[in-house]
Parts: sequence; C-alpha cells; structure tokens
Amino acid sequence: MTLSKSYEPQEIEKKWYLFWEEKQFFKADPTSLKPAFCICMPPPNVTGVLHMGHALVNTLQDVLIRWKRMSGYETLWVPGTDHAGIATQTVVERHLLATEGKRRKDFTREEFFQEIWKWKEKSESQILNQLKKLGCSCDWSRLCFTMDKERNLAVCTLFKKMFDDGLIYRGDYLVNWDPISQTALADDEVEYEEKSSFLWYINYCFEEAPEQFITVATTRPETMLGDTALAVSIRDERYKHLIGKRVIVPFVKRSIPIIADHLVDPSFGTGVVKVTPAHDLNDYQMGQTHELDSINIMTPDGRINEQGKEFSGLTMQEARVAIVDALQKRNLISRIEPHNHRIGISYRSKAIIEPYLSKQWFVRVSQFKDRLRQVVEDKKVHLIPPHWENTYFHWIDHLRDWCISRQLWWGHQIPIWYNKNNPDQILVFDGFNLPLEVQKDPDQWYQDEDVLDTWFSSAIWPFSTLGWPHQTQELKKFYPNSTLITGHDILFFWVARMILMGEYVLNQPPFPEVFLHGLIYGKSYWRHQENSSIAYLTHAERLPYELGQTPPSEIHSKWEKMSKSKGNIIDPLEVIDFYGTDAMRMSLCASATQARQIDLDRRRFEEFKNFVNKIWNGARFVFMNIEDLSADHFATGLDLSILALEDHWIFSLLNRTIQSVNGYLKEYAFDKALSTAYDFFWNQFCAYYVELAKPTLANPASPSRENKQKILSLVLFSSIRLLHPIAPFVTEELFDKIKQKLDSQIENKTDPYTQEALISLKRPACIVSNYPQAVLEDIRFDVEETFTFLDQVTHAIRTIRAEMQMPPNMAIDLFIQAPSHDEQRMALEKNCDFLKALTRIQSITFTEDVQILPFSAQTLVGSLKLQIPLPQELKIREKIRLVKEKEKLIQQQNKLRTQLANTHFLEKAPSSLVSTLKDNLFQAEKKLEETIEKLDQLED
Repeated sequence: MTLSKSYEPQEIEKKWYLFWEEKQFFKADPTSLKPAFCICMPPPNVTGVLHMGHALVNTLQDVLIRWKRMSGYETLWVPGTDHAGIATQTVVERHLLATEGKRRKDFTREEFFQEIWKWKEKSESQILNQLKKLGCSCDWSRLCFTMDKERNLAVCTLFKKMFDDGLIYRGDYLVNWDPISQTALADDEVEYEEKSSFLWYINYCFEEAPEQFITVATTRPETMLGDTALAVSIRDERYKHLIGKRVIVPFVKRSIPIIADHLVDPSFGTGVVKVTPAHDLNDYQMGQTHELDSINIMTPDGRINEQGKEFSGLTMQEARVAIVDALQKRNLISRIEPHNHRIGISYRSKAIIEPYLSKQWFVRVSQFKDRLRQVVEDKKVHLIPPHWENTYFHWIDHLRDWCISRQLWWGHQIPIWYNKNNPDQILVFDGFNLPLEVQKDPDQWYQDEDVLDTWFSSAIWPFSTLGWPHQTQELKKFYPNSTLITGHDILFFWVARMILMGEYVLNQPPFPEVFLHGLIYGKSYWRHQENSSIAYLTHAERLPYELGQTPPSEIHSKWEKMSKSKGNIIDPLEVIDFYGTDAMRMSLCASATQARQIDLDRRRFEEFKNFVNKIWNGARFVFMNIEDLSADHFATGLDLSILALEDHWIFSLLNRTIQSVNGYLKEYAFDKALSTAYDFFWNQFCAYYVELAKPTLANPASPSRENKQKILSLVLFSSIRLLHPIAPFVTEELFDKIKQKLDSQIENKTDPYTQEALISLKRPACIVSNYPQAVLEDIRFDVEETFTFLDQVTHAIRTIRAEMQMPPNMAIDLFIQAPSHDEQRMALEKNCDFLKALTRIQSITFTEDVQILPFSAQTLVGSLKLQIPLPQELKIREKIRLVKEKEKLIQQQNKLRTQLANTHFLEKAPSSLVSTLKDNLFQAEKKLEETIEKLDQLED
C-alpha cells in the first residue's frame, strides 16, 4: 500500500468528520461504567461567526476530550450557544436599521423577538458548521442554547429559589447605566480608561451670606444640578466651623447643607466635595448615611431631565460645556486645572457609563464571599495558572451585590408578575407558560418588563446543560464537570459566578480545575498620514510582512488585541482553507502557553503545515518499506533478542515522549505536549531512526530486516495515536491505512508494543483507539546517553562536510585516535554501522597513536580526535577558512586579555563573570593552537 505524494486536507477532513458523526463516536452514555470526563463548552454568542479566540478555546477542549476518550473515559462535551442579551440585541438593531430603516421601537416586543430568533438560527447554524470544521467532537445530540425551553425552566427555578431564600431583592440603587443601550450593567461589564480632563473649582455661595462662598473641586460640574449637600472630612480642622451651614446650588437655587463624612479625602482639591447621591457611588453612600435626597437629573438616553431647568434636553457632555460657560459668566469658577481620571466605558456599546439611580433586581452575592474564597483556598477549585488566584481574591474582596436586571427585550424575562390593583402583590413563577393566577385573570396581572443579565443563565450552564432542575442520569454521572477551559478575561463575568451557583444550588463547585488561557493578539501594521492620523494596512498589504518579509521603515507594527478596525484579525476559516485544520490546531496548541497574551504569528501555520506534511511523508516512507510485511507476520511480534542500539534508543525515546505528553496534557501544557511529540517524530524518528534503518531495509538478506519493518510500523502507529487529539484528521487517515495493512486476527503476547497495537487495530477508528501508555522499563537513559555521544560525533562529521562543502554523495574515510581502553572509543567501535549510515563514511580506522594525516580536517569530540582526509582540491579552500578562523581567534583573545587586565573591571565584576571570561580565554587559546597546527600541516 502506498500513499499519495502529498497530503490534501480538504476532502480527508470532510470524509472523516462525517464518518465520526455517522458512527456516533461523540455521543456520551450516562449509564456507562467508565470513569466520567465532562466539559461544557463556553457557549459562543449568536452575534455572528467564530473568531480565532473561539478556535483556540474549542481546539484545547477538543484535545482534552479526544485524549480522555482514547484513555478509556466516558467523555461528554456539551456544545451550546449563548443568547448574549445586549450584544445580540445591539447587532440585530443595527442590522434592521441598515436593511429596513427600522428601529426596535418600530416593532412590538413579539415582532422584535421573531427578528432576533431568525438571526439566532442563522448565526447558530454558521457557528455549528465552523465548530465541525475545527474537528470538535461534541455530543451534538445535546446541543443547548441559553434561552431554549429547558434552560428557561432552569433559570426560572433558580430565580424563585433565590427569591424565596431572600437572596434576590429589588431596590433603588445606583447602577452603571449605558445611555446608548439604555440598560444597567453589572460592575464586571464596565471597562475603565484613563482620560485627560480638568478639575473645576466652583464657588458655592452661603445662604445666609451670599457675598461669601466656599470652593468645591469637581471633575463633573454637570451633576451639580442634582447636588443635595457639600461634604468635608471629619478630620479636617479647616472646615469644622462650617459644618451645618447651608449653601445655594447655582442655577437650581437649591439650599443644601455642609456635612462631615469619613469618605471625603481632605487632600483632594480644596478638601470640599459636592454630594450628588443619584449620580456617584460614594455620594450615594453618604446620602444613605446622612438621609439626603437623591435627585436624578438624567433621562435614560443620557440627557438632562426637567430637574436641570434651562439645561434640560442637553446630553451630559453638552451640559458640562454649557454649565461651565454659565458659571464662568457668573464668576463662580475660581480656577481650572488639568486632571487625569478614570471613566467607565460600556464593554459592549463603548458608551460612557453614567452612575444612575433606578429600581433594579439584585443578587446578594456578598453573602457568598467566604464560600467563594474558601473553595479556591482549599483547592476545591484549582485556577491554572495559579497566579490568577490573587486576581480572583481581589475581586471577592471588593464584591458588591450583583445587578441582574437589564432594560432589554432579548433575554429571559424576569419571572415576576405584579397585580395591577395591588403592586405589592407579586407572583414568582418557576414553570413553563404562565402562573395559574395569570391564566385565570390575565387582565389583572402584568409581568416585569426587564430581562435577566446574560451571565445569570450562563452561571448555571455546568448543570442546566445536564438537565437540572430534574435529577437526570447525566447530572448524576457528569456533575461536577471535569474541567473548564476559558479565557482569563471572563474569570469574574462567568467563572466565579458558576462557582457561586454550583455551591449554592448543588453544594459543590462545578469543576475542580479551570485553565485560563491567554488572549490572542494579532500584529497591526500602520503608516502615519500627512494629517498625523494612522492608516492601518489592509489584509492584502500586511500579508507579506506577516509571513516574514521585512517592512519598510515607514511601516510600523505592534501586537494588539484583534480588531476589525486595526486590520489584524486572522480568520480561522481562511486559515483552515489554506493550511488545513490540523495545521491550525497545532499552531494554536503551540501558542497556548500559560501567558496572559498570545501573539499569534501567521508563520506558525506555515510551520505546522510543513509538520503535517512531514507526518504524511514519514508514513509514506514506512508504507513503501513494509509492502512485503503481511499482517500475520506483523502480529507475530518483535524478536527482542536482535534489537540494535538504535532500536533500544527509539523505544526509550518513544516511551519517554509518551510519558511526557500524557503528563503535559494533564497539566494543560498544550505547547509542551506538542513540541515534545513534534521533536520526537521529526528530529528523532524521521531524521535519525529512519536513516539508520535504511541500510537494513535495503538488504533483503538481513536477519534484522523484518524486525526493522515492525519497529517502523509500531513507532509510526504509536506516534499517530499520540498526535491524534491535536491533529485528528491526518492521523485518522493514516490510522485507517495502517489498519487496512496490518490488522490481524492473530493475538500476540510476545511484546507489549505489538500486543497494544493489535488491540488498537481492532478499533474502528483512531478516535476510539487506545491512547499510548509508556512502557516504563524500556526507558533506558544509558542507551540515550550513548546515543547522544554518537549524535555529537555525527554532528562533528557533518559539520566538517558542510564547512568543506563536500557533495552529499561523496564517500569519505574517518580516522579516530584514542587509547584502546577509552569508553567513548569502545562505544564507537560497537556502532560503526550507525556512523556510516548517517555520515556517508566508507571506512573507519581506529588508532592509539597521534597520527597527523598530510591534509585532513580535524576536530575533537570528548576524548576522541577525529580526522578526515580531504581531496587536494579542498586544500586552498581549507587554508583560507583556517586563516579567517585564526584572525577571529586572535581578536577574541586580545579582547578577553584586555578585559582581564583592567583592574577597575575586575574590582566591579562578579567573580562568576571573571571566571567565565578566564575560561573563554583558555578555550580560545587552545583552539588557536589547534588552528595554527592545522595551518602548519597544510604548509607541509
């Protein structure tokens, strides 16, 4: 059986994914007696298509699922999508405005819902197709959506349980208000930016003495329209005599008191602050303490309301300008200073967040602070990498009650009904359809119009996807989930809240481990325009630079978060189409270090496309050389009595590689797992062992030939199963080819390698075969040490060949000088065939005497002196090389001697550095002597 000359991924990927689905290899059996391994997919938002971040997180999950499936676990990977309230509603609103010229308010709530559901169906279909192209082995029969019927029941059940337990309440509270989306946001949904602004010093006149005033420093003059007090620090002696006095708020002519409070920083500004309880968190707390009025001056769309008198109708930013101008005209601003301060930005709409007093629903998460801390401190949940624990604890220490209501249409509508005649009478419902009271008298009741925060339904994802609130077999078998893989950016949004809900609902955290991967960055390229603006390069313009071409000086670049506007997005589908899925998956695994940032270099895809081709070509070589090996002959096993050094070596390395890869996958070190397997297959198996095997394979009379064929087959078969979780398509194709060639009905118990291979060959596909396990007794460090020495000799000979520019097909002679009892010499004497196979040596001569050949290239390896006689035509070339080497060594010597003669340097330099320099000088002197000796020989 032979393979095609090149690997063509497109048809092979399509063929095998359909086969896996048809055979239902992804389906989980909750009644299985196998140990369980379960992952719930972080559900992608139904806002569009998948990006490279989705490709990363789903590749890593699939690697673990495939690894555990092959390792004997009953695996369940639950797929799903997220309704993503604000994000999806915003996207659909923009779409309707662009395509139909309609806004949300042009639809009824039901009509708008229909539009979003149509969008959801289309987007979800695209997402699922993309996940399948990635090779994701999810149990598609269990596909979930955060707003489907089953999840809605779970959400309503949880809401009622928390309401009945006093953990959900409604109240007036200062929230983070997004005036574009016109909804409240939780603290975690607000991003902060440092902005350059000003500090305005405003004079407030005393009520009893209008000609006198007190000066207040503020960053937000526009909110003075809602001021209900001025405040000074309790500790500030400067203003003690003014506490209890009253001042007049400009424009609105409101009389307000001067109060004292510990929240005031006496070093800020003048030490006097304005208190606007409806529009600042600290002010709200002071308002509660001092029973101040809370006057809201803002409409939901971010404009000044009727409380603002002549400023009514202006946006908050417009009001700032107008109010400062009016204050200056009245001589009420004493000075203005530049000032930097942090402002909140909506993570979705990018609107400036306004603190806003409104009636909202909250979860009393502060009651869970101790439990949330304890599960991580007690290692019930391991955060990986562990440095995220400090970030997690910081969040818990500053935890506030969670605002869960959103002023949107898209989402789980809050399951509370109000009696129209008695608003204090409410119904909390946890079932399908409508409460019985509402069904009986629908005109008497109305449902709360707000919807729940998206993260409320996501917080119960690990168990709602398993059938909760019903006590299902799936919940019993697969909860808690085995692990979670997600980006570190949603540690608070999602991970912490899942821990909270798991502890609250099921008294058990939802997973024992969380791997928080870094965020993917792409390289942005731009040039400066004449107007000082930046112009980002298009995809076509930047592509040559991404593939390694050096950009001209006027092109600048840096790694940044992927963004359409910056043009640094890498589309996973485009990568798959050009490089193949396996190459992309390998590239992502190689990039998945435990760093916070992943700089995704496009050249990685090229590198791993080459590796996929190497796997294919390595397998092709094996198939070409085992054509006469029958399945039954293969099944008889290895003749362990005739294994050569290189055979013991490759089995030792194979087992060590298997041990390491299993260990690295357990530690979520995906990059190390891949690099270990990559190095073994390419640099050890293909580059060395295959070359060593060639002479034996080419000799039909060799008694070791069939053994070599079997070893090649076994190592290849182990390698493709080892790589399958990361590169499932090429390995499945090769598994199938090997199965066709070597599957036998004969049982074997002669050696563990053949025995294990025959068991796996009985399986219908690689995806459900056995994952390789190390034969620990065959890890031979003594063999590897000998082989490392032989490799050093090989490298030295190859270096001479390269420096002398000897043609690859030129056969050479090798002379080795060392005492007969020398261990390294004896190791070489036993392995002459090894050297001959790898270095094109036709003869090897050992001698004890120092024998200087008339014209030869010489080098030292350990205790051995190697000499290779050279053709006369290379003499001039070698002389030129040695002269250059001599000059270089003399310069190096002089530089080192100058440094070591400098007493000032010797006094300041660490002793370790001085010791290193002395050693370098000794080595340079020794090498110079050898070079001069070689030159003298050439002269002779």
